[in-house]
Amino acid sequence: MSLLRVEGLTKKFGGVNAVEDLSFDIRLGAVYSIIGPNGAGKTTLLNLLTGVYQPSGGRIVFGGEDLTGRAPYQYASRGIARTFQNLQVFFNMSALENVMVGRHLHERCGLGAALLRLPKLARAERACREEAAELMRYVGLRDYLSVAADAMPYGALKRLEIARALATRPKMMLLDEPAAGLNPTEAQELDGLIGKLTDRGITVVLVEHNMRLVMGVSDHILVLDYGRKLAEGPAAAVRNDPKVIEAYLGSGVSHEGKFGDAIKNAVSVAAEMHR
Repeated sequence: MSLLRVEGLTKKFGGVNAVEDLSFDIRLGAVYSIIGPNGAGKTTLLNLLTGVYQPSGGRIVFGGEDLTGRAPYQYASRGIARTFQNLQVFFNMSALENVMVGRHLHERCGLGAALLRLPKLARAERACREEAAELMRYVGLRDYLSVAADAMPYGALKRLEIARALATRPKMMLLDEPAAGLNPTEAQELDGLIGKLTDRGITVVLVEHNMRLVMGVSDHILVLDYGRKLAEGPAAAVRNDPKVIEAYLGSGVSHEGKFGDAIKNAVSVAAEMHR
């Protein structure tokens, strides 16, 4: 069953097509990875799928509803949550309060209850705090329940963003380079956390340069190059696609350095592909 359908999606910045005529479907409960060299349009695509950017053309259909042109909060209210490539954490708040922010779409107490401090407001706040604490434990942040966000290590902050996204009660979660900056142990633990998200019934869209993680968790992979679809399919098919290998590693000296960090991250995996 298809949860998200993208049809002819295009995004232009001036005369540049950051995403061009892109179409794909994401089935319910899958881990769908989007990979490609630096500048391929991956984060632009996530911004389109969450309403941050408005498309220049095409359609975005989620759960049978056309969300094209809607505001970000409308995407969120329909069940699409995300994390960010660059941390978006409220450092002037506690870790727990950061997660509580994610519940705002589900709070039912209005201004009047807040001004009068009605009992139902206290109950709602207590329930919100308890759910946030449970989500922090779920993502492995049990030791940070009483910690200020600005006192947390980088790897824990990555998990904090996932907990906050979970607080929105999403049907689909978009993870933008969640392994970036993590050490090998943290990256391996992220593999397990993504599995827990799918066990929870959440469809995961993963943008990531860590090919070991991508190949380990993905049900389906979309490869972008300069905003266009280069390849798509199961992990086994994509990793052996000659076009994908050439895009990452190049076919000669003229390609050296063309894709920067993406080459470095793909080399070790490519070597394993051809053993």
